[in-house]
Amino acid sequence: MRTLYINNFFTNIYFNLAAEEFLLKNHSEPIFMLWQNTPSVVLGKHQCVDMEVNMDFAKEKSICVARRYSGGGTVYHDLGNLNLTFIENTKTPDFGKYTRQILQFLNSIGIRAQPDSRLGINIDEFKISGSAQCIYKTRVMYHCTLLYNTDLDVLRASLAGSGLCRGTSGRFAIPSVKSPVANVITYLDAPSSVQDFRKRVFEFFLHADIHGQVYDLGSDEIADIEQLQKEKYATSRWIFDRAF
Repeated sequence: MRTLYINNFFTNIYFNLAAEEFLLKNHSEPIFMLWQNTPSVVLGKHQCVDMEVNMDFAKEKSICVARRYSGGGTVYHDLGNLNLTFIENTKTPDFGKYTRQILQFLNSIGIRAQPDSRLGINIDEFKISGSAQCIYKTRVMYHCTLLYNTDLDVLRASLAGSGLCRGTSGRFAIPSVKSPVANVITYLDAPSSVQDFRKRVFEFFLHADIHGQVYDLGSDEIADIEQLQKEKYATSRWIFDRAF
């Protein structure tokens, strides 16, 4: 079965999270999707907003707060960051293989990076990529950030939550594991724009798969994703009021 390669240029976090769930549940093909967001803080499914997010800062800077379908820790997205989503059919998940593929790409541009025990990627002691995973029936999804030229000051300020969660359900919330971070651009001998870097990422994965097929979301699919965005991902109920 051919893998579908989606170069997704929508930058609304709620749409893009809905797109991931839609593709996971409504397609049978393997999928690779590359995407970006305007400034957003994205929590894992089992996390508490108060604990993870500096809401005063997020409101001041008009940073969206969102919650994804998978677990894992809270991350910051902006247009200097790339998001990579891998969806496949398997009964024996090997999430480490996706990390290894990203390491191969980084190696191809002269960056020597290392995986960590949480399927993240580091250069020296600095994290450049964090990931999360989930399983739906016989389909698996691995998605990750790749910090290229993100505003790290805004990242750190956005993720400076109180560490406390109001309400009795807070004791079940999963806290993030904090790490020092860095941008890939810092380690390149010949830095390029994020647009050029994005092109290199997409072409690397597409050209590594001789059976890969470029795929654009159809109008009916976009309408279904927008409906899921409206009914779930953009709602206060999902973002702020979810019980753990």
